[in-house]
Amino acid sequence: QVQLVESGGGLVQAGGSLRLSCAASGSIFSINAMGWFRQDPGKEREFVAHILWSGGMEYYSDSVKGRFTISRDNAKNTVYLQMNSLKPEDTAVYYCAAAIFTPNPTPEPVEYNYWGQGTQVTVSS
Repeated sequence: QVQLVESGGGLVQAGGSLRLSCAASGSIFSINAMGWFRQDPGKEREFVAHILWSGGMEYYSDSVKGRFTISRDNAKNTVYLQMNSLKPEDTAVYYCAAAIFTPNPTPEPVEYNYWGQGTQVTVSS
């Protein structure tokens, strides 16, 4: 079992920045990759970024590439999502997720096995 707890969401003006954190606990050794997703009410969950737990390889959706950066601190079992140049369309609930069965998961939610409770990010125009 892996437990994930997100923090760092909030309200920010367009053009501003936020940093989300995701603290992992439990069976950390089983994690292959950590990802961030987001979801607006009535919409499907959308991939944002992921990072391999061991090698640090990163992958981003086109909508956030160049603005968001995912990173990890293995000593703290924590993954971060630095979000810069935020836009109103970035408004959503952001979830972190852990993949334990797939070594290098695709950006599909089904490939992630554990999820945090989500943190709200609201970007005002």
